[in-house]
Amino acid sequence: MTNAKLYTVIYIVLFVMATVQVLVEFAGLAYWTAFGAIIALSFVKALLIAGYYQHLRSEPRSILLVVLVGLLAALALTLAASYSIL
Repeated sequence: MTNAKLYTVIYIVLFVMATVQVLVEFAGLAYWTAFGAIIALSFVKALLIAGYYQHLRSEPRSILLVVLVGLLAALALTLAASYSIL
């Protein structure tokens, strides 16, 4: 698959995932169910963006681990902030 086709497929996947996030918001699910679904979708979207659009797939593993630790820290802070809202 050429780079243009790969980036187009990833763009479509990201667009579909964003649409699903909006649909989850309007579905009337319980708070924690909707929150878990949105966080999971956001995490996967962040991995796709970092891996392909920020070219982390071709970087050394040490840089990848630093970014992954930052992503997990941001996820932990988001979970802590959402827990304190209730």
